[in-house]
Amino acid sequence: MPYQSKSIVVELNIASSDKEPTQWVKVKLLFVRSVNETKQQASKHDWALFLTTDSQLEDEKILEVYALRWGIEVYSKEAKQKLGFLKEQSRHYSAYIASIHLTGLRFCLLLFAKQEERSARLSEVRNDFEESLNCLNFASKLWGLFKALIAGALSEMAILTKADKDGVLNKIEQTVVDFFTQVMQMDNFTLRQEAL
Repeated sequence: MPYQSKSIVVELNIASSDKEPTQWVKVKLLFVRSVNETKQQASKHDWALFLTTDSQLEDEKILEVYALRWGIEVYSKEAKQKLGFLKEQSRHYSAYIASIHLTGLRFCLLLFAKQEERSARLSEVRNDFEESLNCLNFASKLWGLFKALIAGALSEMAILTKADKDGVLNKIEQTVVDFFTQVMQMDNFTLRQEAL
């Protein structure tokens, strides 16, 4: 899109009140508007103003840096709404630091998955993860119900000893745990296969 720009370097007093000593700082002001062929006269609402403390920065570079803001806004929204940013129960400083880093790692993993799946949008990848985790969570809760039913049925079998009942229940439990481990691809065999 064609645009028109004008820039000027000025000095700005950043003192917070008239009673403080003056603190002059050099800043660059960049005024930008898109060129609209159908509009004869530009109004004051057509112009955007950018301010930078790096007065040597080229006009194009200022606009490039500003364009990065969209990615930052997407990250902030995802971090707050979906990636658990500062949602830990602890209010310790170290928990906040850990939360910031964990949120960044989660976002990087989503970006990696997006790139691997050649997905157009980050939200699609996140939604797929959420759906998979919800299914696993439901399966885990369902297994808890089945385990209670099996334990109840075993307890009514008079022929089996307590050790036999515990052995059967433990074997079923281990089989289900192995299944969930493989589904989540956390078993050593699957991890080794994926590394090849």
